[in-house]
Amino acid sequence: MPLTDYVTLGRSGLRVSPFCLGTMTFGKEWGWGSDVETSNEVITTFLEAGGNFLDTANMYTKGHSEVVIGDYFHGGPGDGKRDRVVIATKFLGNMYLGDPNGGGASRKTIYESCEQSLRRLKTDYIDLYWMHFHDKHTPIDETMRALDDLVRSGKVRYIGFSDTPAWKVVQAQYEAIFRNWSPLIALQIEYSLLERTVEHDLMPMAREMGLGVTPWSPIKGGILSGKYTRENTPKEGEGRYKEDSKHLTERTFKIIDALVEIGKAHDASAAQVAFKWVQDREGVASTIIGARKLDQLEDNLKALDLELTEDETKRLDELSAPDPIFPHSFLANIDNAIQGGTTVNGVKSEAAQMAPQSDDERW
Repeated sequence: MPLTDYVTLGRSGLRVSPFCLGTMTFGKEWGWGSDVETSNEVITTFLEAGGNFLDTANMYTKGHSEVVIGDYFHGGPGDGKRDRVVIATKFLGNMYLGDPNGGGASRKTIYESCEQSLRRLKTDYIDLYWMHFHDKHTPIDETMRALDDLVRSGKVRYIGFSDTPAWKVVQAQYEAIFRNWSPLIALQIEYSLLERTVEHDLMPMAREMGLGVTPWSPIKGGILSGKYTRENTPKEGEGRYKEDSKHLTERTFKIIDALVEIGKAHDASAAQVAFKWVQDREGVASTIIGARKLDQLEDNLKALDLELTEDETKRLDELSAPDPIFPHSFLANIDNAIQGGTTVNGVKSEAAQMAPQSDDERW
């Protein structure tokens, strides 16, 4: 699958590359990240490879990430190419400590956040505008109406939600449907071999609601890259994880072992296998990949060349399977009660033990 195998994002006609370039690392305001020159090189390499989808947020590196992108397409290396790319950014993070309306999903905040992002991005419109996470203090109809106004004004082309409970996404989508407002087309959520709880509700909900999923942190902040092993745990001051991280467990190391072994069979890195596993999941449209350095990006892009076998995928599925939660564990065991020994979708079930065996027993 080359980067130019574009996919439509959710129930829309917006075509995006199967990998999306995450730009949270653009700028060093958070104490780590890439300088402007390196960031520009990363964008150029991504675009030249066929990528057309960039993801940022108003609060990434205190707004500098948006500025880097804006400068790149306005007077920089990508001058005149802005309309050739899909730029996604987010609102909700508070950029102004002490200002109660500096963040959130209210009409006031959304309008002001959008105007500020447009200025930093040096553009007249945002292709995809995400609500960064759930704001429990704002009625969802207020948020959806404000977003619809931005779409109708031409300042925003499409809208999506990130890191929001499934029930709230469904509520928002039906508000839009019933009121003839612009619907959500995409859902951005954390998804990886170490974070599969989204498969309980968020992923099936996205498929039912027509939302294309763009997973973030597909290698769990580098844990699934293979650089950490039982013998080589994080050193003090190195990266975001500590030696006693809750993520560095025997279960994690077994997954890493499998990634390394599968990677060797394909002459690929553990990270490439982890990226491809995520991209292959049902409902995933475009996986967000980040890179602080050019060689990281080039290595990550090679993941699209992989073809995992059924056995390899099954092995990773079994090692990383999430614990069931109610009611999923309950529902998995009641097919008999539903099917009553009949065949449904080609699957034959045994009759439930509690079911009556004759018409007389029904009474």
